Amino acid sequence: MLTELLTLVDVDCRYDGRPAVDGLAMHVTEGNLVSLLGPSGCGKTTVLRAIAGFHPLAAGKILISGREVSRPGFTLAPEKRRLGMVFQDYALFPHLDVADNVGFGLRGTGNSEKRTAIMDLLDRVGLGGMEKRYPHELSGGQQQRVALARALAPKPDLILMDEPFSDLDIELRERLSVEVRDVLKQQGTTAVLVTHDQNEAFALADKVGVMHEGRILQWDTPYNLYHEPACRFVADFIGQGVFLTGTLIAPDTVQTEIGVCKGNRAYPWGADAPIEVLFRPDDIVPDPDSPLRAKVTQKAFKGAEILYTLLLPSGGQVLSLFPSHADAPMGTKVGIRVQPDHLVVFPRPASS
Repeated sequence: MLTELLTLVDVDCRYDGRPAVDGLAMHVTEGNLVSLLGPSGCGKTTVLRAIAGFHPLAAGKILISGREVSRPGFTLAPEKRRLGMVFQDYALFPHLDVADNVGFGLRGTGNSEKRTAIMDLLDRVGLGGMEKRYPHELSGGQQQRVALARALAPKPDLILMDEPFSDLDIELRERLSVEVRDVLKQQGTTAVLVTHDQNEAFALADKVGVMHEGRILQWDTPYNLYHEPACRFVADFIGQGVFLTGTLIAPDTVQTEIGVCKGNRAYPWGADAPIEVLFRPDDIVPDPDSPLRAKVTQKAFKGAEILYTLLLPSGGQVLSLFPSHADAPMGTKVGIRVQPDHLVVFPRPASS
């Protein structure tokens, strides 16, 4: 049976009397990797600081391994929480070599045991043989691996990661997210990642909480956040896509400017309700034989695929992913077919 390692119950945090986190609740089971994802200013870093013991609570409580570590008027010191931290700026000691950086948290451990632990961790994070190098001799990705190894060395109950890959280039960021996930899973470590980058969150986390204005709007798997967003904010924030207006003609069927679409769930608003339908790029598929034609107005080459912005005959626009060998010039018309396996529908705002 999985043990609940981290619990936040109706947590409020404030800065100068202003709310930064508002009634937030979350549960993390042992061995799970989770992420708090959201735009700047949504409160995600404040939540991480509160878990770490760096920010007091105005209301609610935080428990780690069943022990209450924060409540209003009481904050257990960070060093007593059995946490590991990985920061955006790595926070390595420049005057210590890699081995000494990793072993910094192992004071009190015998030399032989300490050396074995350091070498094992460096092998696990792909830095075997680099123990005598100094931080300035390492790439950004290598420094981040050292920071991870140092955080794991004392075998903490929980690892907290604050935008750990944001200083790296996009390709390295995505690769390192996957590598870090593998290391954490091998170790059986529980971790909370804070990031504004959904690719990072999706690559690393089992569950993701999308935050806005101090609250978690949806706590779910990456797959469900993309295909089954619970609200308009999550739908807009996650992935790419455009909304087209339409009308609900049956609980699971809508009429839009690109035809009638039947979805995988029912909506409760009644016939003829004005709605908006989210179409992702993977909902609009190329079909040379389709009577529905759209004009290429923008294109972005992505290697195996090309992302097209397409102007519909009705004047609306959609996005579509085509295989990259189907390279349509700007201004040409291409055949498309609507294939929304997950129909995402919201009531149309009154002003639309």
